[in-house]
Amino acid sequence: MNISTTLRRAKAPLALTAAVMLAASACGGGDAGSGGSSGDELSGTVKIDGSSTVAPLTSAASEFYAEEQPKVRVTVATSGTGGGFKKFCVGETDVSNASRPIKDEEIKTCEENSIDYEQFSVANDGLSVVVSKDNDWAECLSVEQLKKIWEPGSKVNNWNQVDPKFPNEPLKLFGAGTDSGTFDYFTEAINGEEGASRTDYSGSEDDNVTVTGVSGTKGGMGYFGFSYFEENADKLKLLQIDGGDGCVTPSVETVQDGTYKPLGRQLFIYPSAKALQRPEVVDFVEYYVENNKKIAEDSKFIPLNAEQEKELEAALAKLKEAAK
Repeated sequence: MNISTTLRRAKAPLALTAAVMLAASACGGGDAGSGGSSGDELSGTVKIDGSSTVAPLTSAASEFYAEEQPKVRVTVATSGTGGGFKKFCVGETDVSNASRPIKDEEIKTCEENSIDYEQFSVANDGLSVVVSKDNDWAECLSVEQLKKIWEPGSKVNNWNQVDPKFPNEPLKLFGAGTDSGTFDYFTEAINGEEGASRTDYSGSEDDNVTVTGVSGTKGGMGYFGFSYFEENADKLKLLQIDGGDGCVTPSVETVQDGTYKPLGRQLFIYPSAKALQRPEVVDFVEYYVENNKKIAEDSKFIPLNAEQEKELEAALAKLKEAAK
């Protein structure tokens, strides 16, 4: 996957949404030079739902933003990327968190409901494969081994089926639910087709369920975003992944330089154009974009690299310039 910032439009011309953003900013939105928060006190509610992976990132953004605009209430729910788009594309939310780009069928639903939107890449992530702290035999797995474990119809249920050198230990699997963008990304990257996965595993859109399951099972294995491992490093063991060029550990450096493959990815937020007519929404979105590095680092995500940062800044500047 090409890690870059992308602007995507369901229907409305770019200049129209840019004009909305500028108009909202003039009513009390952020100034790019001041970190996205105006001197005027704002109020209201910004409703956000979607990816459980992106939720900690957006929650960190809302906490920082509350220091600037304490009367703006930012709510962050976690129904999964797919669940979030279901709400977003019928106008129930202002911003959707997503750990994958919006799908064609979701775009169609947005179009049918006149929901116009922007897509911004706000951070990077290294999808992480984790096992129990009690697992003292596995250090690195290849993509081929992961596929053997997770592919549709797989009957692998013991670690010695993954590698004869591994012990006779039952393998119990935990992972993302089918409404999760993490599920979509993992299945495509490992099994070669989005949504293609064995079904006899414990799945949830709540990554904390996976943390609990894997940490409490000696032969457990699961996968989720890098930040969830960092938050639970005392409970879990992180595996290296061999994507064809040797074993690589997910980290800021390996995700940003592309060597952690094929599980390095970008994370998104999608604000709706209608929501951007409200000054509190445009002010929050601009704050989020302009402070993305601080937000990513604080919430243990991988910041955009220098090229991505420039692309994001240029995209925001282009929106404002188009309205002049």
